[in-house]
Amino acid sequence: MKQWVRKQFVRAYERLLRREGDGGPSHVAIIQDGNRRYARERGDDAPEGHRAGAETTEQVLEWCQDLGVKELTLYAFSTENFKRPPEEREHLYDLLEEKLTSIADNDRIHENGVAIRAIGETDRLPERVQEAIRYAENHTAGYDSFRLNVALAYGGRNELLRAARDVLDDVDDDDLAPSDIDIELVDDRLYGRQVRDVDLIIRTGGDERTSNFLPWHANGNEAAAYFCAPYWPEFSKTDFLRGIRTYQSRERSWQRTRRERAAAIVRAVAETELAEARTVAGRLREKLPGGAAPEIEAELDARGTESAD
Repeated sequence: MKQWVRKQFVRAYERLLRREGDGGPSHVAIIQDGNRRYARERGDDAPEGHRAGAETTEQVLEWCQDLGVKELTLYAFSTENFKRPPEEREHLYDLLEEKLTSIADNDRIHENGVAIRAIGETDRLPERVQEAIRYAENHTAGYDSFRLNVALAYGGRNELLRAARDVLDDVDDDDLAPSDIDIELVDDRLYGRQVRDVDLIIRTGGDERTSNFLPWHANGNEAAAYFCAPYWPEFSKTDFLRGIRTYQSRERSWQRTRRERAAAIVRAVAETELAEARTVAGRLREKLPGGAAPEIEAELDARGTESAD
């Protein structure tokens, strides 16, 4: 009876979180932390924790698609993982090979148009993992409804460093003018493909840090961050929806701040010249959320009335 009541409560809470999370993020990035600690607390070896975590990964992919997320990036294997004991690394390589192949063969992947892509220094991985990457990417290359990025042999600073060296080489060879270096060019050099700006980073396992994960696309976009205690194998849909709610709350606060700043700018300019204020307001309307327009109009009307008096 208690178990049934608990299930009903969880379902009701999930419905509430889903309603509050309307208009969620387009790109979610997840640091899947806690696999080894999960296994250790149960008296198992690390491989069992990684395998349990792989099952959570498949569930999260479904949750993202159900909630309208368009891109998911998973931190599956960092450059720091190369320092782990050889036997643990070999198990991780086996698991990556197995999961990349099985996901690429999954009917739901093809039904939902999921494009699987690897980002990172994948040439440092064993050939069997590289082959699995090629298999997954080739079998889903024609899809564009949803992107699943798997960060493998990945380190954010290394990625930025490689892009900088690549750009400098082209400038040195006179293939690129310094004036042509812009955000879009750096985007292309980072991963050799387009990646959306990250809206939300989720980290499981209790640590509150982003661990050098997607610095260009997350920090540059001021992504929201949600840190939670459950280990990755324990991560639930309720936890995921709480992360979505965190993003939504921050987004509302951010838009409100932008509206308030816009109104303040109009007030400051209007103190000297109302006509100039209307010009500034017209430019701002093109760059602000729809909710900002009424506040700006009200401020201009108030200033116009004061001028008439």
